[in-house]
Amino acid sequence: MNSLKLTGAIIETIFAIPVLGASIIIGCLWIPMVLAFVFHIVTLILSKKQKNVGPIMGILANSVGFIPFVGWVLHILAAIFLWIEAVEE
Repeated sequence: MNSLKLTGAIIETIFAIPVLGASIIIGCLWIPMVLAFVFHIVTLILSKKQKNVGPIMGILANSVGFIPFVGWVLHILAAIFLWIEAVEE
């Protein structure tokens, strides 16, 4: 599960970079947000016996990521929690 959380942390870190993340997401017609949403759900299901704040934050960030400032803050928080959980395991 460490590799899933690490992958999620990298994805959320990229999404949290204002110009780069927005360019990727908007340029690909929001498909990366949908894929990341599904990825975080799979991570949550597979790591049900571990700390799961990171995948939950990732699901939340990708659910409301279309709201400019709120989505950005949630992507940052998701990245932070996922990095912490990936390093702790």
